[in-house]
Amino acid sequence: MTNDAMPPDQSDRLRRALLAIERMQKKVDRLEQADRMPIAIIGMGCRFPGADSPEALWRLLAEGRDAVREVPPDRWDIDAYYDPDPEAAGKMYTRVGGFLDRVDGFDAAFFGIAPREALSMDPQQRLLLEVAWEALENAGLPPDRLAGSATGVFLGIFSNDYYHLQMLAGNAAIDAYTGTGNTASVAAGRLSYLMGLQGPNLALDTACSSSLVAVHLAMQSLRARESDLALAGGVNLILAPDRTIYFCKLKAMAPDGRCKTFDARANGYVRGEGCGIVVLKRLDDAVRDGDPIVAVIRGSAVNQDGRSSGLTAPNGPAQTAAIRKALAEARLEPSQISYVEAHGTGTALGDPIEAGALTAALAPGRSPANPLVVGSIKTNMGHLEAAAGVAALMKVALMLQHKQIPPNLHFETPSPHIDWSALPIQVPTRLLNWPANPGERRLAGVNSFGLSGTNAHIILEEAPDVRPAAADDGPYLLPLSARSDSALRSMALGYQGLLKSPAASLRDVCYSAGAHHAHYEHRLAVIGAEREALAAQLDIFLGEAGQRGSIAGYVPRGPRPKLVFVFPGQGGQWAGMGHELLAREPVFGAALDECGQ
Repeated sequence: MTNDAMPPDQSDRLRRALLAIERMQKKVDRLEQADRMPIAIIGMGCRFPGADSPEALWRLLAEGRDAVREVPPDRWDIDAYYDPDPEAAGKMYTRVGGFLDRVDGFDAAFFGIAPREALSMDPQQRLLLEVAWEALENAGLPPDRLAGSATGVFLGIFSNDYYHLQMLAGNAAIDAYTGTGNTASVAAGRLSYLMGLQGPNLALDTACSSSLVAVHLAMQSLRARESDLALAGGVNLILAPDRTIYFCKLKAMAPDGRCKTFDARANGYVRGEGCGIVVLKRLDDAVRDGDPIVAVIRGSAVNQDGRSSGLTAPNGPAQTAAIRKALAEARLEPSQISYVEAHGTGTALGDPIEAGALTAALAPGRSPANPLVVGSIKTNMGHLEAAAGVAALMKVALMLQHKQIPPNLHFETPSPHIDWSALPIQVPTRLLNWPANPGERRLAGVNSFGLSGTNAHIILEEAPDVRPAAADDGPYLLPLSARSDSALRSMALGYQGLLKSPAASLRDVCYSAGAHHAHYEHRLAVIGAEREALAAQLDIFLGEAGQRGSIAGYVPRGPRPKLVFVFPGQGGQWAGMGHELLAREPVFGAALDECGQ
């Protein structure tokens, strides 16, 4: 019976049923698309051993530098704690680590924090404020303009050395700020409080995989649209010897203080510290808003070892399952992944297990002509623990940006415990170009596992080409501002160096300074058509105070007055007035067209 031959009521029911099925299918398609929505990394900030910015991090990696050094005297007296005997009670058999400089420094006034409160704050909280602020500015998002936004904060953190150091003075050291200054939830919450962010906020501890799990949860929040922007990462500082002594008793530390990932000499890792934050946004939104896209996250997965061979031992099948799940979410084949940033602690147990997991997950369909390149940032700076995952993620994002693969340090002889014939694996020992097949984009994985058994895997893709270069056709306004006169002068000095670099686009430098940075009370503005003219005006500003003229000034805090441009038409006009402005400024041109209609 055809539809035309059906009774009208039955035909109508059939049409309604078909429409309902069609609507349900579209809903399922939208949900599946949301679950796989690509996420853009649009900004990064860091303080790592030997690198205090993403640019410095790339230089350290590309140059193959080792940032591990002897324990600084401001942490503890290494001679008093060192003993080469692993069984020596209360001693450590390593003398080195990956350390930051000046972790006691903090500009409390910049963040509106009283000096007394700053003293009770764990330096990890101080570090997070600075790095998160820099990450947002790196993304071109002035932090002071995010108040009230659905911006989430997802933070990996578990060290509490500072609290224990405070308690050495006894209960008398406890004050009104001790609790908030040393609580992990407040470390994350303070970021939202400072900037007025109203998205989800959480601190989490899955041991060494904490910060990569934080990125995974941030992605889920963005895909579920409970966040429109997310800050994700981790922080770790080594302020006391206790934990290092524990890991020495666990025999997890390398006696020579180097992570020799995948090498036959692998005998443990070295501890490191640092902080890394990435700014995440849905890819479609980032493209729409013209954000600077560093890399794209295609898929991620998190799981647990369950009841395995040991509580702290890594589990190969669980890691394999996480990698396969991330591939499925990204809708990618194993052979499409050309690089994996391994967890790579450099232990005789962990390296073979991880290599086996990579083989099981990524060998299918891979030919000898398409080897899997693997490396680990731990060989450069040690194991950053709660910040290890985000450090690895940032490394891969920079590799995709520069289309190069840095060397994996301390690799001399392949480990005999790894079956190198099961998967064509290449461990780079020098800086390599990263080729891509015609019409394809570079893809890489980041692997991480935690002491307690939580695994994480994230797949990244190089950024799409969405921002055509613009010509440097000036003149340009370079606006700089800071919270103090000395900070403004320091900033002007930094921009002097930037203007001297031919690689820096004058248009981008000036635009970013004006539109992508918060503006503070102490201000400076210079105008010029060429970088030499701008640099010359900065020279004048940095000279004697009497030479500054009217290019610098102070704007008190408070509501910003509205700015109005007036063309009076009464004595202040001339022939051709506004033609150049009309040609150069599309917003002005659109407004003039609207007035003329």
